[in-house]
Amino acid sequence: MPLILISGYPSSGKTYRSNQLVDFFNAKIKAATESRISRLTVVHVNDQTLGLSRDVYREARSEKDARAAEYSAVKRALGRDTIVIADGLNYIKGFRYQLYCEAKALQTPSCVVHVGTPHEKCKEINARSLENESQEGGYPSDIFDNLIFRFEEPNGMTRWDSPLFTVLFDDAAPPHDEIWDALIGVGGETKKVKPHQATMMKPAAESDYLYELDKITQSILNAITGWQKDHVGELGGQITIGDQVIELPAGPVSLPQLQRVRRQFISLNRQHSLPKSRISDSFVDYLNSNFE
Repeated sequence: MPLILISGYPSSGKTYRSNQLVDFFNAKIKAATESRISRLTVVHVNDQTLGLSRDVYREARSEKDARAAEYSAVKRALGRDTIVIADGLNYIKGFRYQLYCEAKALQTPSCVVHVGTPHEKCKEINARSLENESQEGGYPSDIFDNLIFRFEEPNGMTRWDSPLFTVLFDDAAPPHDEIWDALIGVGGETKKVKPHQATMMKPAAESDYLYELDKITQSILNAITGWQKDHVGELGGQITIGDQVIELPAGPVSLPQLQRVRRQFISLNRQHSLPKSRISDSFVDYLNSNFE
C-alpha cells in the first residue's frame, strides 16, 4: 500500500502535518465498508519512533546511519495492507528516489507532501523549541543552518517527487481527500502501479551485467571530466552521450561529487538490474536529476 514522503525544512511542522494525515487516514479506514479499505493500517515513521536525536545530523556518518535506519524501517513497513508515512527530513532527492524505487518495486503508489513553511518562520519556531525545555527541543543552530543550506526542494516534474502536494504554513490541513484519491483510488478502484525497468527484479542478471554497469557509468564520468579539462573556467554546458544530453550545472562539479552520484546509482541498480542497453540513458537521467 502507499508510501507518503514528508518533506520540508527543519522545524517546518512536518510531524504536525503527518499526525493530521494519520488521524485522517485512520478515520477513513474506520468508517470504510469495503474490505480492501477496512483492513488497512497506518504506520508513521520518524526520528522519534526510530529513537534518533537531532544531533545525528551534525556529522556525515551519523546522518548516513540515520537515513539508513529510516530506509530500513520504511522498507519493512511497506506492504499490501499498510499506508506508510515517512516523516523524516527527506531533503536529499537521491534518498527520495531510493524510497520511490522501493514503493515502485512493490507496485504501490507513492507521493511527496511538502510542508512549505518559509525559512524565517522555521527559524523562529526552532528558536522557541530550543527555549522550551518542556518540549523535545529544536535543532541546534549550527545544524539547523546547515540543513537549510543543503535542502533539495521536491520537484513535481520528476517522477519520484510526483504527485507533489504542498501544504503552506497557514493551511488548516493537508489536502487529505486529494492525497487519498491519488494513493488509494477513487470510486472503489484500487490505484494500480506498473513497475518499470529500473525497479523490476529479474530472476537472473546477465552474466556480465555488473561489469557493464561499472564500465558504462565510468565512461560517462570520464566524458564529463574530459569536457571540463577542455573547457576550464566554463560553467554549465552540454555533453551528448548517445541520444541523451547531460546538462551540466552552473556551478562546478568535482570528481568526488561525480563519484558519489555514480556509487549511488550503482547501489540502486545492483539488484534491480537494467537491460544493458538502458544503463547509459538511465545514468544520464540520474545525473541530470542530481544536477538540477
